Amino acid sequence: RISNSEASNRQPLILCSVASTMATRALLKKGNAAAAAAAAAVSTATAVTFMSEDVVHPLELPWEHLGLFSSYDHAALRRGFQVYRQVCATCHSVEGIHWRELVGVTHTVKELSELAAEADYVDGPNDEGEMFERPGKLTDPLPKPYENIEQGRAANGGAMPPDLTLMVKARHSGQDYLFSLLTGYCDPPAGKPLLPGLYYNPYFPGGAISMPPPLSDGGVEYDDGTEATISQQAKDVVQFLNWTSEPEANERKKNAMVYMFVLGFTAMASGYYKRFKWSPLKTRNISYIKPEQLK
Repeated sequence: RISNSEASNRQPLILCSVASTMATRALLKKGNAAAAAAAAAVSTATAVTFMSEDVVHPLELPWEHLGLFSSYDHAALRRGFQVYRQVCATCHSVEGIHWRELVGVTHTVKELSELAAEADYVDGPNDEGEMFERPGKLTDPLPKPYENIEQGRAANGGAMPPDLTLMVKARHSGQDYLFSLLTGYCDPPAGKPLLPGLYYNPYFPGGAISMPPPLSDGGVEYDDGTEATISQQAKDVVQFLNWTSEPEANERKKNAMVYMFVLGFTAMASGYYKRFKWSPLKTRNISYIKPEQLK
């Protein structure tokens, strides 16, 4: 016997299996056995995926900055940093990034100095041995929303919002997962009750997540006039979080091109030197003379 909750969880599986079965039968009627076998294999793999985990796996999206010859879109990084500051920073921190690291990436030195000065940092002790507050500087890390873990848990019903510095690397299919999570909020299916304070997101393991939908159409106003839809905000902030996890990616790719060029030149020079050095030995003619012929 299957409960209503289990039945609702298996509805996507049933619909997918029926659709794949119909497609397989249609291909068989047309005599395309190979395509039918491929369709059957896909349906089997899908069934195993849905039955083994109570989660929808994100689609693989074409992120342009992941190419071997591609770099970060700095306009997108600037917009993503704006989304983080105005939306995500109320609960999540990015402790691994300092203001100075954003120079030339999202803003100029003057702009970042002004942004950093808007935040107050506890410093000290002073000459009297007391701590004091001062405006932020470029050498300071990005401000944290909570002073300690206990304060963060108390403000979020016992769940501490994680730090986002390495979130792209900490999750399987990092960029795809985060984008799908931010844009995947929807009403729960019939028969899947949620506890108070939880929201349904099929891309989150278990489907119940304590974070409310953070993005909304027009939630921020971009400086460059880009329309701030939910998908656009999600795309920009995911690219920014990708940069926070790999700020050296562009430099690493440029260095890799230099290394590959040097290795290619070294291989060609080594090959030429090898032929030059060994050609006399490989082309020599060795003759054997009997001892009696030397007399």
